[in-house]
Amino acid sequence: MPISITTEEILETIRMVEAENLDIRTITMGISLRDCAHSDLKVTSRKIYDKVTQTAENLLKVGEQIEAEYGIPIINKRISVTPIAIVAEACEAENYVDLAISLDKAAKEVGVNFIGGFSALVHKGMTKGDEKLIYSLPQSLAQTERVCASVNVATTKAGINMDAVKIMGRIIKETAELTKEENGLGCAKLVVFCNVPEDNPFMAGAFHGIGEPEAVINVGVSGPGVILNVVKNNPDITFGVLASRIKETAFKITRMGELVGKQAARRLGLPFGIVDLSLAPTPAIGDSVADILEAMGLERCGTHGTTAALAMLNDAVKKGGAMASSYVGGLSGAFIPVSEDAGMIRAVEDGALDINKLEAMTCVCSVGLDMIAVPGDTSAATLSAIIADEAAIGMINKKTTAVRIIPVPGKQIGEMVIFGGLLGRAPIMPVNKFSSESFINRGGRIPAPIHALNN
Repeated sequence: MPISITTEEILETIRMVEAENLDIRTITMGISLRDCAHSDLKVTSRKIYDKVTQTAENLLKVGEQIEAEYGIPIINKRISVTPIAIVAEACEAENYVDLAISLDKAAKEVGVNFIGGFSALVHKGMTKGDEKLIYSLPQSLAQTERVCASVNVATTKAGINMDAVKIMGRIIKETAELTKEENGLGCAKLVVFCNVPEDNPFMAGAFHGIGEPEAVINVGVSGPGVILNVVKNNPDITFGVLASRIKETAFKITRMGELVGKQAARRLGLPFGIVDLSLAPTPAIGDSVADILEAMGLERCGTHGTTAALAMLNDAVKKGGAMASSYVGGLSGAFIPVSEDAGMIRAVEDGALDINKLEAMTCVCSVGLDMIAVPGDTSAATLSAIIADEAAIGMINKKTTAVRIIPVPGKQIGEMVIFGGLLGRAPIMPVNKFSSESFINRGGRIPAPIHALNN
């Protein structure tokens, strides 16, 4: 059934777009590559390139048509694919770098800025294909521009694969070193997950899950500026009333996102998947999740009360979005990436926000320690321990958590690193000076919590 949109809603959406930075952050086409498997790596590479370019050849054009017709900015058109570790397992090759290069060329050919799915799912153990992909990550991310990667190391049902966690600390260090001329930018395209969703449209963690159809359209909506305006315009109301106002606004944002997603799916001849409700900030002024929290009455994001404010915001957005669409998925929360949020950057610079507080905030939001820049001499063991802490939060709380951290080569605490574009800029944040190496070296698997036994 088509979505019925009133004239009043159209005018309100126009106002949100023009004055409050409302946009569709991404239309992401998920593509299954399971039929591209072959023992010859070159054949697999060719099949991947051909399938991606053929399936997504009209993605950019359709997105631009919808933008023009509806007047709603669609910032990114992207692609996610089947985790490459699964597709490549049959290949008789030592590494999968050539597959990453093929993905990169395909993404460039169809005009998307990112393609996600150079990924592995290793929460309970690693196959030979998983190991090859993981050890291919540094070179693959260094030699490509558009390829994004993710590794799922934990789930509530399986526990935490600490062997994989240990390896990922070293992989992140190596990736940073191989992309040091770009301030470790390769790490900005690599996410380590717990409880990874298989229909996430946002990068860098998007991939096309094995339970998904042949191809699908997923949409990520973003409206921090719209929610900020609601909070600013209601400075004296109680939290219960404020939550209701946020829910009403999230409802409208989600309806707009579903309308655009279904239009894109229809024109591309594909099924519509999900709307991701996440509030995704940008470095632009007025498009910040931190600003929303401060508008609730906090002097700076990170001060006492921040976690409570974020919990209320996240819950209200989910409740409003869930009423607007029957197909909500992905991450659906509030993102708190430091480098991509002007208010978060300000809070770090003012000494109000540190990694410990960010970790606490991830207990109540999506998705985790995101776009955190740390000193380049941070040890691999410390990076692994940070991943383990986030995975534990996700495992125990039955939610998605993740780490996208950048040990910037040659940079020290207090310096600023510029990534540019949506990735913004990041102050180098301190990590705990005490070692976690003996803990990480234990290896094995941290068992799943008792509430995993809920069948």
